Amino acid sequence: MAKLQLISGPYLISADSKPAYSKQAMDNLYSYDADYWEDRGYISDTVYEIAVSLTDQVVKRVIIGAGGGSTTFHETSHVIESERLVICCGDTVFCLSIPDLSLLWKVKADDATCFEIYKYKEDYIIHGELEISRVSNSGQLVWSQGGADIFTTANSNRDDFFLTDEYVFATDWNYKTYKFNFD
Repeated sequence: MAKLQLISGPYLISADSKPAYSKQAMDNLYSYDADYWEDRGYISDTVYEIAVSLTDQVVKRVIIGAGGGSTTFHETSHVIESERLVICCGDTVFCLSIPDLSLLWKVKADDATCFEIYKYKEDYIIHGELEISRVSNSGQLVWSQGGADIFTTANSNRDDFFLTDEYVFATDWNYKTYKFNFD
C-alpha cells in the first residue's frame, strides 16, 4: 500500500499503513504522541500512522486504527481542509486537527468498510461497502442508507458512485442503481 502525502499550508501530512502494528510490541519503530485505536484483541486490517512535518521535522505522530475491512489510500479516501484531516480507516472516519493531530471526532460510518469520503457543503458523504452515510462537520451521523447488496461492482469504476448537485448515485453488486437525496 502506497504512502499518502498531503500538503496543508506549511505542513506536510503523511499517512502510512501499519497492518502489523500492535500496542504491546516491543519493537515498534516509533513512540506515538497519541493512539486513537481501539485494541479489540486482534491485529486490525487498517492501522495508519499519521505524521505532520514542518521543514522536514516531524511535529506530531499518531496512530489510528479501526475494525472492519481493509481500506487503502487513494484520491477520495480522505478530505484535507486547512485545519483538519478527515480520513477513512476501516469502518470508521477519523477527523484530526492540523497540525497537532488531536482527535476532533471519529464515527463508525459503515458496518464493514468506508471506501470514500466526499465534502458536501459543511458535511461529508461516506461511500461505504454496506451503507451510504452523511456525517456532519462535528462528527454526528446524519443519516445512513443500505441497499440490497454491497455498494461496489465487479468492474468497480467511477460510475459506481458519484455525487451531483442534488443526489448521491450508488450502484450495488447486482448493478442496481440507487439515488439518494442529501436529506
